[in-house]
Amino acid sequence: MITHPSYAAEPWCLRETELSLEVLAQSESVFALANGHVGWRGNLDEGEPHGLPGAYLNGVHETHPLPYAEAGYGYPESGQTAINVTDGKIIRLLVDDHPYDLRYGELTAHERLLDLRTGVLLRTAEWTSPAGRTVRITSRRLVSFTQRAVAAVEYAVEPLNGPATIAVQSELVANEQLPHSSGDPRVAAVIDAPLRSEEHFAQDTRLRLVHRTGHSGQRIATSADHLVEGPEGTTWTSESEPDVSRLTVTASLAPGRRLRLVKFVAYGWSAERSRSALRDQADGAVAAAHSTGWDGLLAEQRAYLDHFWSGADVEVEGDAQIQQAVRFALFHVLQAAARAEGRAIPAKGLTGTGYDGHAFWDTESYVLPVLTHTAPHAVAPALRWRHATLPAAIERAGQLGLAGAAFPWRTISGAECSAYWPAGTAAFHVNADIADAVVRYVTATGDEEFACGPGLELLVHTARLWHSLGHRDAQGVFHIDGVTGPDEYSAIARDNLYTNLMARKNLLAAADAALRHADRARDLGVDHEEAAAWQDAASRVAVPYNDSLGVHEQSAGYTSLQHWDFEATAPEQYPLLLHFPYFDLYRKQVVKQADLVLALLTCPDDFTAEQKARDFTYYEQLTVHDSSLSACWHAVLAAETGHLRLAWAYTGEAALMDLENLEHNTRDGLHIASLAGTWIALVLGFGGMRPSVDEDGTHGCLAFAPRLPRPLTRLAFTVLVRSRRLRVEIRDATARYTLLEGEPLGLEHHGEPLTVTTAEPAERPVPEPPRRPEPRQPAGRGPSDRLAGSDVRG
Repeated sequence: MITHPSYAAEPWCLRETELSLEVLAQSESVFALANGHVGWRGNLDEGEPHGLPGAYLNGVHETHPLPYAEAGYGYPESGQTAINVTDGKIIRLLVDDHPYDLRYGELTAHERLLDLRTGVLLRTAEWTSPAGRTVRITSRRLVSFTQRAVAAVEYAVEPLNGPATIAVQSELVANEQLPHSSGDPRVAAVIDAPLRSEEHFAQDTRLRLVHRTGHSGQRIATSADHLVEGPEGTTWTSESEPDVSRLTVTASLAPGRRLRLVKFVAYGWSAERSRSALRDQADGAVAAAHSTGWDGLLAEQRAYLDHFWSGADVEVEGDAQIQQAVRFALFHVLQAAARAEGRAIPAKGLTGTGYDGHAFWDTESYVLPVLTHTAPHAVAPALRWRHATLPAAIERAGQLGLAGAAFPWRTISGAECSAYWPAGTAAFHVNADIADAVVRYVTATGDEEFACGPGLELLVHTARLWHSLGHRDAQGVFHIDGVTGPDEYSAIARDNLYTNLMARKNLLAAADAALRHADRARDLGVDHEEAAAWQDAASRVAVPYNDSLGVHEQSAGYTSLQHWDFEATAPEQYPLLLHFPYFDLYRKQVVKQADLVLALLTCPDDFTAEQKARDFTYYEQLTVHDSSLSACWHAVLAAETGHLRLAWAYTGEAALMDLENLEHNTRDGLHIASLAGTWIALVLGFGGMRPSVDEDGTHGCLAFAPRLPRPLTRLAFTVLVRSRRLRVEIRDATARYTLLEGEPLGLEHHGEPLTVTTAEPAERPVPEPPRRPEPRQPAGRGPSDRLAGSDVRG
């Protein structure tokens, strides 16, 4: 676990004052910088030592065959793995010929600080070489939000205890040696030397490398230019070879004098464009950054983040650690998506190659709900990426004998990359998750151009999938058989409740959109008969329910399965998927992550308040939370059903997933969905935010049912909706709604309609939560109680 004593709770930064090689890889993920287009891990400037070196470009990957013990029709043939591309952040240092390396000499001072308001990673260090010469190193690093292909580093060296000859080597390095992968399937497959050199160049202060992947055929151009400031006599030379382009700067420094280097790096990549076109693109981006200058890049970065925080900030009073964590989370969610622009949002963002750099349903169900109300400009491009992969999804559906589109469980380019079909191909709910994200985005923004274009196409093709996948029984009930829901410890089930209810939403949304955009729907071949068939199927969807227990079933017959023996399961046997065969997991009642609980929140109008409470209690005792996707939704439902202490405990699990390395795999990259879940737990859980539903069943604006757990004295957050900026503040059992910008806005507060304007905020009392017996969790799997320091047991 990351246990730096310097990870103290500070509201706007993350600070490290001790450098431990044991947790270096985790720190590299935590201190990663990205903009959705380019990502640099938080490696030390000098490149070594490192846990996992990493420079990533969104969508750049290598392909490899997927092995099967036995072939089968419809199995995906190729996998895709994100690769470490040309690393432009390396600046090596030699002090009187001694290389700066923490494993030698003595590190007498160290601090790294990730500033969440400026988007800059700052570092200071003092190091004494084996020969006794002490130097101070300072650096600042950014990946630009405004110039999407650009990253930059300012690096300065100063001797402290006598004159020193300093050599700084600024490099572009391809095919860095990577550590071996573990046996954990969540860790990326390692592809050795994936880049093949096409061009290398070094002249004066300019560097360039051009490479191409061997199998996926993607070309990457990386360019760098520098500003050098040093005393008289400072010299530099440049050289290049196929995998390294280097600028070496040398200066003799007296104490009090320093050598300063500013490095501008830019990337261009494509599977289609020529070498010369990409070379010119990267060179042009570097020239633009050089013209902007270091101070200009800093100013642009600060202005971009000032605008973001004005519509996204969450204030938490009563728990300084969660205050820090939610801002850290929002910053990294923004970094994963801000400039993705038509590419996927990977599960690890651009912070590491965990999960092979793939995107999953996490994007639509976790990340996009946050961005829809904090950075909506990033949502349409993410959905347009799904739309761009529609031809592959239609082809995949045809291969499976289905109509419409079958979107992949895991992918980079749009092709299915899961070699394990029960958890991959059978997880058709990704289709409904995409459709739900379309409806959510259009409702929150009013983007009609998207609604009648890509949005409509996505809704139509996903609805066609459900209509062909399901079937009616003799009584006319619509069943969806042989599917896998969000719970990956159950597979190939009949009538997974989450899948069925989300499919119903998808069918109804598609029919409604087809009627509202009739001309465009006709272009897609949708007539009134097809839309009516969708509505009829939706009205007949099976909803599994156990009358004797009084609870909904996760899937048909689920509550009749044998219970997992939690008492006999040792703590070190979690996560279960690494210690037990799926065969054993699939045939018993044990839940990996929110599944039915998620359905209670994504389809709230299908359940009464009492049904939600009973269902939550039943499935809480079965859920082991072996997935980082689970805690936030359990926090939301715990808050809604009145279990505020438990909700606060689950909020801590989501918020600290990476800061405390709770799943022991932060080294492979951050859990972007769990980070998004921090906002979800606070805003949807304790803020009680939901889409409101008008009397005719259509979505209106927003409804709130706020409640605060005992440690919190105040919760305030800003959300964006329909070109309006709304501030919600809860304190002293009172909720205050303030419209900061935009036309009057209709809301609901605990079911009461109200209207807010920029001139007249609204205040309403917060009622006491319902009192119910506390639910129990499986032995040893309860979240850490943030009040008592022990598991929550009720």
